Amino acid sequence: MARLGVNVDHAATLRQARGGKEPNPVAVAVLAELAGADGIVVHLREDRRHIRERDVFLLREMVRVPIDLEMAATDAMTRFALEVKPALVTLVPERREELTTEGGLDVAGRPDEIKEVIERLRSAGIRVALFIDPDLQQLKAAHKVGADTIEIHTGRYVNRPAAERPGELHHIIEAAKLARKLGIGVSAGHGLDYQNIAPLVAIHEIEEFNIGHSILSRALFVGITQAVREMRALVG
Repeated sequence: MARLGVNVDHAATLRQARGGKEPNPVAVAVLAELAGADGIVVHLREDRRHIRERDVFLLREMVRVPIDLEMAATDAMTRFALEVKPALVTLVPERREELTTEGGLDVAGRPDEIKEVIERLRSAGIRVALFIDPDLQQLKAAHKVGADTIEIHTGRYVNRPAAERPGELHHIIEAAKLARKLGIGVSAGHGLDYQNIAPLVAIHEIEEFNIGHSILSRALFVGITQAVREMRALVG
């Protein structure tokens, strides 16, 4: 059975729209945990557009499931991660102009820099994942720099017309199988929802799905507890 990581970033997005205190992403995370989430995911961005440092510290105190801190591979973010010590750090590409993460990390293009960050985090007992496209070159580079796990960026699969999705699904399957052979953990995320996740659940090498926007969107109609339970049932 695959694990479900619930990303609560967009609870913070709604909070920041008014600059107030509600909704509290930590409260959303607690409800998600009680509803069956296996982990909580947050992305602390450079521009602090949603999640803030205080949110991450409070999450460490309030939830019992593992926290996955998504962040850019910078010195400032590495120092913050070493202070808060989440169970997992996922290194992601980041551009201030983007609405959401647009693609995978170019591990092959900057291996020394990424390896240094990984070594600093792992020396503190923090596991490290790399958010990459389902590209075998990037996967081999992730293995070479010492990543504990990869998170496969599913955006191209999600955004393709239905007729083109089988080809993208094939790339995901290839990447997941190679990762398993190399001894790297496999998770997947980006744009997954209640309809498009089914083919990915059938890929047994994928151990965890990280989903946020669709769960929080569904929660507007049925509440966060029911929305998480419905996705938990789909994941397995």
